[in-house]
Amino acid sequence: MSSPAAPTQTRRTFLSQAGLALGAASLPAFGQDAGKGKTVLLKSAWDTVNIGDIGHTPGTLRILEQHLPEAHVILWASKLDGRVEAMLRRRFPKVEILQGNLTKQDKKGEALVEAFKRADVAIHNSGMGTDTSFMSYCRKIGKPYGLYGQSYFPDFVQGEKAAERIELLNNAAFVYCREGRTLEILQTAGVKTPVLEFAPDGCFGIDVRDDEKALAFMKQAGLEDRKFITLQLRTHTAKHPGVHNPPLNPLHPTPEQVADDERRAGVYRELVTLWVQRTGYKVLISPEVKKEMVHNKRLIYDLLPADIQKHVVNLDTFWNADEAASVFARAHTVVCHEPHSPIIALANGTPIIHTYSEFHSPKCWMFKDIGLSEWLLELDSTPAGKTVDTLLTINSDYPAAQAKVKKAMDFVHERQAATMQVVKKAIEA
Repeated sequence: MSSPAAPTQTRRTFLSQAGLALGAASLPAFGQDAGKGKTVLLKSAWDTVNIGDIGHTPGTLRILEQHLPEAHVILWASKLDGRVEAMLRRRFPKVEILQGNLTKQDKKGEALVEAFKRADVAIHNSGMGTDTSFMSYCRKIGKPYGLYGQSYFPDFVQGEKAAERIELLNNAAFVYCREGRTLEILQTAGVKTPVLEFAPDGCFGIDVRDDEKALAFMKQAGLEDRKFITLQLRTHTAKHPGVHNPPLNPLHPTPEQVADDERRAGVYRELVTLWVQRTGYKVLISPEVKKEMVHNKRLIYDLLPADIQKHVVNLDTFWNADEAASVFARAHTVVCHEPHSPIIALANGTPIIHTYSEFHSPKCWMFKDIGLSEWLLELDSTPAGKTVDTLLTINSDYPAAQAKVKKAMDFVHERQAATMQVVKKAIEA
């Protein structure tokens, strides 16, 4: 599978221009415009059964907090549960949190309508861009809007309603694509929004931690700092029981999809076996997505040889993003078929290997775009031995691997700072 073209604004060219661009911005600080504070409305918090869908929100909230500290932020949360909301309120006590539907004439819907009226800009947080209702509503009421860290499949700008969707993108104040493939797709389609650039997924901003839970779990599981890797496979199975989510999360997988899951799990079992044999270090099978816990146990853990299995810990309760972050911060390397466990790991200084499948989404390419292409391995075409060799290379000079993480995150932080200058301009316009 070929790699995408690099983003128009490459890592190198951005770093050479960042100082000039940031130095030229001399906008007034928020809250100093005739005593009127500025308000950002962030649509986020997509689900509670995926630490990536959880992690987008504290990540982007932290970026806003860091760079626009005087702005008032309203979070329009698509889905929350008690533990996720408690985590957000602990870390961001000043953020106003709303839920509801703009189309429903109830108290929640009315509160959202009023929130949009108060907002100076509305931002759709990172994810797969398929629903256009956010942009449509903002355009209807004349509210400046932007998209932060989006991925799109090519069909978003193709087909019957392509012109309508492109027009919505063109009217955005900014569109930030979280990888070069999406940026290329939109540029090729002729999208002409004022700011169309690369910026990594908002989850890279995450700083929530739950060290108390993490340390207690690690002690109970016998996991030592930097002496275990974490692992998770993604399968062709329903995200929510009884709900049909084709094509990537089917309620009834085809025989071919079942065979793919079993084959990929076999690669991971071989990887686990080789890692344990060559290093003596442990493996934690850790969930990014709640629905994968049963499948990772039956396809990986339960089928391992007994002498290998005793070095493997299978996490059997679903965790929150803050506990995961605290464990990833102490892992040797995070290996994952999903991308957001690696993002959370990088934000906490830990090396990663993303064993990706591009058909899930082009979001995998964000790791290449931040300078980590050697840690981006396509699962179907990469033998387990090569992945283990990559792990052993990380292990052979761990300080160098940590320095590589820091270099990538320095670039991410530069991009975050630049994007917030654009958000500031949108608010002040």
